[in-house]
Amino acid sequence: MEIKALRLEFESEIKNKINQKTKPIGSLGLLENTALQLALIQSNKANTLISHISINKPTALVFAGDHGISEEGVSIAPSCVTRQMVQNFMAGGAAINCFCQANNIEFNVIDAGIIEPITEASSELPSNLINMRLGAGTKNFVHESAMTMEQVELGLSYGEQVVTPIIKNGSNLIILGEMGIGNTSSATAITACLTHTEVDLCVGVGTGITAEQLFKKQTLIDKALARFDSDNPLTVLKEVGGFEIVEITGAILAAAQAGVCVLVDGFIVSAAALVACKINSNVRDYLIFAHESHEFGHQLLLRHLKAKPLLNLGLRLGEGTGAAVALPLLTAAAAFYNNMASFEDAGVTV
Repeated sequence: MEIKALRLEFESEIKNKINQKTKPIGSLGLLENTALQLALIQSNKANTLISHISINKPTALVFAGDHGISEEGVSIAPSCVTRQMVQNFMAGGAAINCFCQANNIEFNVIDAGIIEPITEASSELPSNLINMRLGAGTKNFVHESAMTMEQVELGLSYGEQVVTPIIKNGSNLIILGEMGIGNTSSATAITACLTHTEVDLCVGVGTGITAEQLFKKQTLIDKALARFDSDNPLTVLKEVGGFEIVEITGAILAAAQAGVCVLVDGFIVSAAALVACKINSNVRDYLIFAHESHEFGHQLLLRHLKAKPLLNLGLRLGEGTGAAVALPLLTAAAAFYNNMASFEDAGVTV
């Protein structure tokens, strides 16, 4: 994919517009950084300096997949919960559904490879369920590659196929989330490998495992990383990735190629963002990080990507919930950029 770095020719004018608002310089903190990034992204896409930031049809995409490593008991829940939660998403009963409804976010769930597919015997599948299955869950990456390279390449393509029509339909903000029992193990392995960090500094409790399970999780991920010696991002996906992580990576790459902003959720989506940035470093320009979780790996990963997340609420649910909750902050950043008076307009002398 050809992904262009953001041209900075508009940056000084955007900063000047922000600084001339009726406020002390920098007093709106990260909202100013957010407005600058959104204005830069949209000015680059329009190929001219924009005077108005728009947030059109924000769309949440939650990718679901099962993980072979879950059979090792590294999570509080069995793999069947992944499918049950997908059904909950479709019924509108999950936290992400509530937050999407509260913030007027369109919602879709993608079956990237749960063990048992969703089928409806007597009626059509819900329109917000997208089938992009790469298989019935990954292999147990402690003992063998999580997937084949063909599945990696197909998964990247599937992610692109999901996001491209949504952008063509007018969305200029993609919100990414995930569901997959065992996927913090995959995110931890990816982070440790691509940041060259010891596993014990990346591993965390995920959804709430015991100290004994945490030690086991660390030991198993160490064993998995000892199987191969590569920090090539595609190889890392093949060896320790998840089907949902691969497709999220493809969605991020496609959004960046289209010049569209991506609002990144927590640890697992951030791990996919890390992979996308390793594939093409220009991707980083299009990413806004919603929140910082309590996962050590997520905190390390954010530092590695030089990201300043908008929120720190102790969130660790996934599903895209942190990103959905952060959307009003982007709306606020756009509102002050678009509507706040300048010192000159307001007749305020400083």
